[in-house]
Amino acid sequence: MSDAFLSSAIMLLALALFISDRLRPDAVALIILLLAWVTGLVSLEEALAGFGSPAVIIVAAVLVVGRAVEYSGAAQAMTRLFVPRSRFASVRIGGVLLMGALLSAFMNNIAALAITMPIALNVARDHDLPAGAVLMPLAFATILGGMTTLIGTPANLIISSVREDTVGAPFGMFDMTPAGGALALAGLAYLTLFGWRLAPRRQGEVESGPTHRVLVFELSLPIAATLGQMRVGQMRERLREAGAVMLAVLREGQRAKLEPDALLFHDDRLLVMSRDYPWKVAEGADLFADVAGDRPDTISSHVTVIHGSSLIGQDYGAIGARTGGAVELVAAGPRAARLRRPLQTNLIEAGDQLYLRGEPEALAELVRQARLLEVEQEAAPVKPGRPALLVVAIYAAAVLLASIGIETTAAFIGAALAICLLRLLPADEAYRSVDIPVLVLLAGMIPVGRAFDEAGGSDAIAAALGWLLAGAPLFVMLAVIVGVTMLLTVFLNNIATALVMAQVGVGAAAALGIDPDAALLAVLIGSSCDFLTPIGHQNNLIVMRPGNYRFRDYPKVGLPLSLLAIFVTAWVLSRLYG
Repeated sequence: MSDAFLSSAIMLLALALFISDRLRPDAVALIILLLAWVTGLVSLEEALAGFGSPAVIIVAAVLVVGRAVEYSGAAQAMTRLFVPRSRFASVRIGGVLLMGALLSAFMNNIAALAITMPIALNVARDHDLPAGAVLMPLAFATILGGMTTLIGTPANLIISSVREDTVGAPFGMFDMTPAGGALALAGLAYLTLFGWRLAPRRQGEVESGPTHRVLVFELSLPIAATLGQMRVGQMRERLREAGAVMLAVLREGQRAKLEPDALLFHDDRLLVMSRDYPWKVAEGADLFADVAGDRPDTISSHVTVIHGSSLIGQDYGAIGARTGGAVELVAAGPRAARLRRPLQTNLIEAGDQLYLRGEPEALAELVRQARLLEVEQEAAPVKPGRPALLVVAIYAAAVLLASIGIETTAAFIGAALAICLLRLLPADEAYRSVDIPVLVLLAGMIPVGRAFDEAGGSDAIAAALGWLLAGAPLFVMLAVIVGVTMLLTVFLNNIATALVMAQVGVGAAAALGIDPDAALLAVLIGSSCDFLTPIGHQNNLIVMRPGNYRFRDYPKVGLPLSLLAIFVTAWVLSRLYG
């Protein structure tokens, strides 16, 4: 059996597993890497070489440095500074989209979205717009920004490593900026003028106001309630009159299954769901809440826990412990209602909704440092101080060194090390910021991609493209490469798409007789341009629930942007490399 057949079969299996979404992408990468080694396509040394690849190392370093910028508050301060004050919604929305794109050019796209999303929601409220009008355009803007620099997204680094294997040198920090920047500007203009108007206007889960929130909390019974032989059914009715639903009776730390005529004990607790705050329900039902409603100089906030939060895996008590009691949990969100068990037994997970209250500065600091997404009440911003200035200076120095020819990997490893040594980012946050599944996906698929290319698999696909596009203008060739790559992102995430298509792009360039950089840059942009589905890019998925989007909503805004991406990319690259 030929190596070309084996490599093609393994790559097709990888595509099928990625598309099926039955296994985690990092698990798929390890399975495919193991198959490549077992079948002899790669040696053990070659299989493990991916874990030492410069692309993998620089992704880890960039994630640490980007997290430091986020943690210090510098990015939030810049975003608030550059969003204009105007009575025109388009102007303010455009400012938020521009900042989202700029941040995502130099830091993790998810972090850029998390920083700008609360500000976008405030702009929407100021202009009486639903969240859905701004969140999808913002997600698309952060995707556009990520394709403008080498470190904007891990997919760019993957394609750069392929260039190093084939041409002998990786891409520079800003080699993709002419094409990526032109598309980003065109895309931002479209989103600012038309895109947000095409977005669905149905109400989302993050709209402010009591009719859109679901709070889950516990209430205590007064002794008088049990002296009068209060029964479960009577208490259920009393809570209903107070605007709440009783989810469970908690007895001795466990959910008690009781009949409606069962008696309640004075030390029982009630798990309750309502759209009102606990103290209001407690007052209406003659019960006791764990939190009082008369704390002066505090504000309340509805937040969502996002990926990478330091609160994940901890119980709700960690919120008060971390802030010295300056911030307290008011209520949990819908997941606690589904669990129907004592809140103290729940562990925080990514995606959880929490209702917090505390001193404005302490709440703002917790939101920033614990990576929470504030979706209802924006807390008072914490003014970034000297640590934020140092972090920005270190980041700028790393970008400058990389742009003048210093090895990019060395520049960002040095920046990450300096940030940690200066204690500008706690050590546990530095390790937590490194997205291990992404690194495993990269490390596992890089050797497989190289084996696929060396065995001739990519050449076969490239030959087919060469036959199809023979004699076509350069503009058409590049448009097809962008379009094919973009189509693949409907089924795969952008990293997997880049791993598959980068080798094909080099082969297609050879078959068509065009500059390999033109083909690689076409793949680079196409692999990031998933504007048609919520699954091709994490940012699209993050805004799906808060914006109350449906799967079919994405093409309404994303299809014109996708066509614009194909045209602008092909036109700019054909002018640069024609």
